[in-house]
Amino acid sequence: MKRLVSTHNTLFLMGPVKQIRNMFAKTRAIATVVVLISIVLTIVAAALGKKGLVLIFCIIEFLAMTWYSISYIPFARDAVLNTFKTCLG
Repeated sequence: MKRLVSTHNTLFLMGPVKQIRNMFAKTRAIATVVVLISIVLTIVAAALGKKGLVLIFCIIEFLAMTWYSISYIPFARDAVLNTFKTCLG
């Protein structure tokens, strides 16, 4: 729920229309959808009592929200991708 609240905090600063437009912009649309789906899946898994799935969906939500957040920093996504490419290959 913390991630959901953090996206709603900017509604106050930007206004709902601009926030939704920014959330579904070309560079953030996939991350936004993944965050929203993982929030729903986390709640469903918790209601079903599946602790392992809750943990997995929370990790996915965290990673998607991080990817979404760094999209606001110029060249941050490129820096992260280059860092992982350097570390892995």
